[in-house]
Amino acid sequence: MSSIRIVRPRQFLLASAALTSLAALDLPAALAQQAREPLPPVEVSPAQSRTQAKPAGREAQSTRRAAARRPAAAAAMPKPVVPATALPTPLNSNAVAESASRLGLTVRQTPATVEVISAETMREQGYRTVSDVAQGAVGVTAGDNPAEPSAFSMRGFTNSQINTLYNGIKIGPQNMTSRIMDTANLEAVEFLKGPASLISGEGAAGGAINFVTKQPHTGPIRNEADFSWDSLNSFRAHYGSGGSTNVQGLDYRFDISRSALNGFADDTNTKMLDVSGQLNYRISDSLKIWGAIEYREDRSKAYWGAPLVPIAFSGSHATTGIVSGNYFNRTDLGAVTIDDRTFNTNYNVLDNRNVAQEVWLRGGFELKLAPDLTLKSQAYGYGAERTWFNNEIEAFDSTNNQVYRERFYVAHSQRLVGNITDLIWDANIAGFDNRLVTTLSSSYLDFVRPGAANFPNDYVSLVDPNRGFYGSLTTQQQTARINNEALSFEDRLKLTRTFALIGGLRVEHIGLDRNSTDSAGLVRAGFPFTKDWAPVTGRIGYSWEAVPGLTFFSQYATGADVSANTSFLLLPTQPLDLTTSRTYETGVKHLFWDNRAEWSFSAYDIVRKNVYAAAGGMALNIAGRQESKGVELAASVRPIDPLRLWGNIAYVDARYADYNFAGGSFSGNTPPNVPRIVANAGASWRFFTPWPVELGITGRHVGDRYNTDANVVTMKAYTVADVYAFVDIPKTVFSAVDQARLTFRVRNITDKRYAIWGDPFYPDQILLGAPRTYELSAAFKW
Repeated sequence: MSSIRIVRPRQFLLASAALTSLAALDLPAALAQQAREPLPPVEVSPAQSRTQAKPAGREAQSTRRAAARRPAAAAAMPKPVVPATALPTPLNSNAVAESASRLGLTVRQTPATVEVISAETMREQGYRTVSDVAQGAVGVTAGDNPAEPSAFSMRGFTNSQINTLYNGIKIGPQNMTSRIMDTANLEAVEFLKGPASLISGEGAAGGAINFVTKQPHTGPIRNEADFSWDSLNSFRAHYGSGGSTNVQGLDYRFDISRSALNGFADDTNTKMLDVSGQLNYRISDSLKIWGAIEYREDRSKAYWGAPLVPIAFSGSHATTGIVSGNYFNRTDLGAVTIDDRTFNTNYNVLDNRNVAQEVWLRGGFELKLAPDLTLKSQAYGYGAERTWFNNEIEAFDSTNNQVYRERFYVAHSQRLVGNITDLIWDANIAGFDNRLVTTLSSSYLDFVRPGAANFPNDYVSLVDPNRGFYGSLTTQQQTARINNEALSFEDRLKLTRTFALIGGLRVEHIGLDRNSTDSAGLVRAGFPFTKDWAPVTGRIGYSWEAVPGLTFFSQYATGADVSANTSFLLLPTQPLDLTTSRTYETGVKHLFWDNRAEWSFSAYDIVRKNVYAAAGGMALNIAGRQESKGVELAASVRPIDPLRLWGNIAYVDARYADYNFAGGSFSGNTPPNVPRIVANAGASWRFFTPWPVELGITGRHVGDRYNTDANVVTMKAYTVADVYAFVDIPKTVFSAVDQARLTFRVRNITDKRYAIWGDPFYPDQILLGAPRTYELSAAFKW
């Protein structure tokens, strides 16, 4: 029978998402914005001013993302919600993370562990992709596994147990929708740790990561351009511009970036294009409207890892310090290693491709209804086309000492439309300052997934394989439609000047409709079917500034996610139950020494029930319960003006419980890609010469991890280090340029070979980290 073709061609899908969003924008209730200009912190009664010291932090936070104290008594006439400038702090705790709270709270005021990495830090640390950013955060690891690009691990949870958001919007399960993304168009990346369904909805069992695009600012136009090249012949280029136009009240931002990152394995690369723009128009002191558009594209020739090989076969080519253990899947390999002859080998077929095209349309308004009442709303439309066409399995076969290969094809045609509306009310209740945010959100997701119905396979030699081509393809089709409606409340009540209770509740409805047909177009047994869920999640906590700069916090929070995250892999006979999670967390955040030093500490206990886990071979097990306990510590200090020191360390004890199945039990085992220890540290010294020069070093240690729930193969701990030097060229050299910086960077200076990630669905192979590379870059602002 003829194969099934994609129902919705690329051009139609992208256009339909745009038209649907524009139609939504015509509705008065659908206009609007979760504006990046945050509301001022909750301060209804008059505030006493504080003297702040000279900024000396690791971050150079932009003024729009900084938190500000509200003016002393609200004026009778409505005023624009535009924050004053707050000084950056060493750990960026003055930043407002909207993925953590809708109350406009700073990181220090939020009763949870939140980290905001700014564009300035991304530039200084050389973070090229969002996976690079994640690996610099506290306790976060990442791997650009091509089956699930930009996969993350945080507090013992991975992949779709962590919500990935784009300007606060979830587009679907991470393991199906995330892509490799360049950082050039990003203003910040926000990390919210632990169950977080109150803000971002179902899916946030381990936390949420929010990617924030660059936003317009009010003031003179500022331009920037960046270029880089490395020893793998990779390049990046970016141009951005923003500021106020000649039209009173109209501000803009535009960014375009292009990059081609070559891999260390033969014939592997990722090419990315990102074009984004936004207009903000302040019609009056009480009304602002805005609109944004973004187009992203990435095209990859993918690296799927190095096969596990018997030590007995590799002999003198066997390596140590990368993997260890005994492995049996297709055949019994015994003690395994990574063969040093495969470090740069690409086993993918010659005609392989990973492609994604995405378009965003967002728009909305912010309206001051009264001095203490603000309405914000945004409508959005999103369309995407994704294709995987690869050889994905590469498993060493000990019966013939060759590598077994198997092809896989899948495509996505996705459309998403939705609306988020907030009503913010500042009040004084019985003499206590209070802010209440009521949020109503809804979305509709249409997901069409053509996939392979046959899986061509062959054998190739371990060394210098004949890569060949994909071969014949027969397809089948699956669909999922998900409706989501949610009503949430979040409140902050200040019982004293220094002590606040903060909590919220979210009531959500999720409706899933699924269908599946075979290669002949016939509906499979058990399909179509419909399932509904109504999770209720929330958070209750406090923050207490015991002395100026020293804040204690605690919280109890819950999360929920549904099997829709992996529904395309679940059989119709498998239960589609709600997964729930909860966390207890307590900690302290301390800013001191005239704003020159800052540290934070948190301890947490998380339990997630009714967990789905990868069993290998594109199958799933119900893993019962997952438990995670740990501590995190971060600090940054500038003891003298030239010297900056920073570091963080995270310890987690994550394990399964009640994980029993027909073949045995994994109870007590650690989930894949979860290290017990993750640590980062860095130091830099700045020479205040006529041409200022800065020298810096950063180091990263990641502990042992397992690549599957069975815990039989260990990806060994590794430590890597980068060094850099940059020089700031004075304006007198380039009179038309306000700032110019040239940077030289060496990544992985010791040329360490290590395992960075393992895909539980492909347990026969391990992804290796990149070897030593050299990079030159230039950045200009004017």
